[in-house]
Amino acid sequence: MIDLGMRIKRLREMKNMNQAALASRAGITKSSVSAYENGTRLPSYDVLVRLAEIFHVSTDYLLGREKLHTIDAQGLSPEQIDEIQRVVTVYQQYNRLKQQQKGQK
Repeated sequence: MIDLGMRIKRLREMKNMNQAALASRAGITKSSVSAYENGTRLPSYDVLVRLAEIFHVSTDYLLGREKLHTIDAQGLSPEQIDEIQRVVTVYQQYNRLKQQQKGQK
């Protein structure tokens, strides 16, 4: 389950957390976080749920079963959220265009 470890690490880094900080918030040891990120251990169900809550994602996302990634917009104004949505839409359109161009070659 390498995907799980990579996702945990990426989400942790996006939140500017070190392994010790994540371990403290999740109620686990730093060595457990390291083992999850390295793919040598899998978190228990309870820990998986806590990690999903900490990162504001679904357990399915952590497990690689869901591609949708949510963004924590807590504390942002409606205008700021709208601006983020506009940026996401532009990137989605760009990616569709690139895929179309790729398919035409």
